[in-house]
Amino acid sequence: MREFEHLERLLRHGKITRRTFLTKISALGLTATLSPSIFGTFAQASTPKRGVRIRIGSSGAHTVYNLDPTTITDMMPAIMCHQLRNCLSEVDHDNNLVPELAESWGSTPDARTWTFKLKKGIEFHNGKTMDAQDVIFSINYHRGKDSKSPVKSLVDPIKEIKANGKYTVVFTLAGGNADFPYIMSDFHLKIVPDGTTDYSKGIGTGPFILVDHEPGVRMLAKRNPNYFKEGLPYFNEVETLGINDVVARTNALRTGGIDIMNRPDRKTLHLLKNISGIQIMETFGTKHYTFPMLTDRNPYDNNNVRLALKYAIDREQILKNILHGYGTLGNDHPIGRANRYHADELPQREYDPEKAKFYFKKSGLTDHTFKLHTANAAFEGAVDTAILYSEHASKAGIKIQVVREPDDGFWSDVWMKKDWAQSFWFGRPTEDWMFTQVYSDGASWNESHFKHDRFNKLLIEARSELDHTKRREMYVEMQRIVSDEGGSVIPVFPSDLLAAKTKLKFKRVAANIEFDGLKAPERMWFES
Repeated sequence: MREFEHLERLLRHGKITRRTFLTKISALGLTATLSPSIFGTFAQASTPKRGVRIRIGSSGAHTVYNLDPTTITDMMPAIMCHQLRNCLSEVDHDNNLVPELAESWGSTPDARTWTFKLKKGIEFHNGKTMDAQDVIFSINYHRGKDSKSPVKSLVDPIKEIKANGKYTVVFTLAGGNADFPYIMSDFHLKIVPDGTTDYSKGIGTGPFILVDHEPGVRMLAKRNPNYFKEGLPYFNEVETLGINDVVARTNALRTGGIDIMNRPDRKTLHLLKNISGIQIMETFGTKHYTFPMLTDRNPYDNNNVRLALKYAIDREQILKNILHGYGTLGNDHPIGRANRYHADELPQREYDPEKAKFYFKKSGLTDHTFKLHTANAAFEGAVDTAILYSEHASKAGIKIQVVREPDDGFWSDVWMKKDWAQSFWFGRPTEDWMFTQVYSDGASWNESHFKHDRFNKLLIEARSELDHTKRREMYVEMQRIVSDEGGSVIPVFPSDLLAAKTKLKFKRVAANIEFDGLKAPERMWFES
């Protein structure tokens, strides 16, 4: 039955054809178990019901967060900001990059100068009409010398932003970047009115207008009657509730307190699937779990230590016991199989206690205990994963002490502060974006303090390389460098899961970020 469920998921997500599905399940002798609904897609035809409220139960709720786009580091503030504001570009529900506030874009042949033409007549919630100066101000907010924005490394290559008339913005880059329009879809790079100082008001051009916000607890927003996307959104109100505990989120869904939730418990997902009125949505994207070590601190500045810890984890067991099969194996680099230049040719690193012992001995350490700081705020099942990891490593004679940290404040007090901790990433749609934001020298979100001259040289060269074959060779080498010398253990790539009421309908669920690319409140609807 596990094989059947796996094939069913692949079919629903367009990973295999109906013919391939039928062939494979016939070989399993499971033809008689088929239901006509198996052959549906994510596309759902129904008449949207308007004038109602959708209630979202989200993980990643912390009282320290506000609506400032430079402070977003977790799910709840991310989906709230997506309700209130827009970017120049967006990833649609079919995972294609399309214009949002921009009407179109184009570049010079060397991809160093990009011109974005803006849509006209778009209004902010305060009535101001959006123009080029708003875009310039919003992007510059992340570029300032003292900026703490997590995307500063992404916008640092921008050397100049200028207006060419009221509705055209010209970006001049330090070097060519064929992926630049993708960067403009990042959920931090929201467009706000020129001169904004109070971000707590939530002023933007988004589908919903802020009514009330209690950080880390609740946000209520109402439909924007002047939204520029015709017919959207369908809901009259959105109530976003911060519910970090997965059991509490699940109970809220089962009892009708919320309509949709992220990250359901994979251990009990089979039970949730069987409850009448509840549906499960699964997408295969670039999300991954990481265990970053600060490579500029002893003993993690020793690559033999890092390799020992990479060989000391049983990835298959993590996939089976923590993800319950909902995901794929990681190979200690952040580029997923959904990415264009994923290095399929790299051999999969396997659990090998003997190799772990070898590198640990080679590191020169004796009788050392590694402290792994964990909290379920990092990802669902993080604590259990850390405990399993400790058990795996013990078979190689490596001691890992699991240090349980409070969920609240994990991202501000533990992540990138403790020598070795846990983390997760939504992933990014391009290799350059992921590497630049998290692995380049000096990046504000370089969670392992990774610094590698060859890697950084390749990063710059690959960014402007227009030859597909050469570009692939560069990204494969970069994945090999990070896998063999990087400071993060990356054991698995979990699939994204949403649980919702069956009355909630949608066209297709995007795989780039949770909650349908954070667009669920805008794109989904209740069946009338």
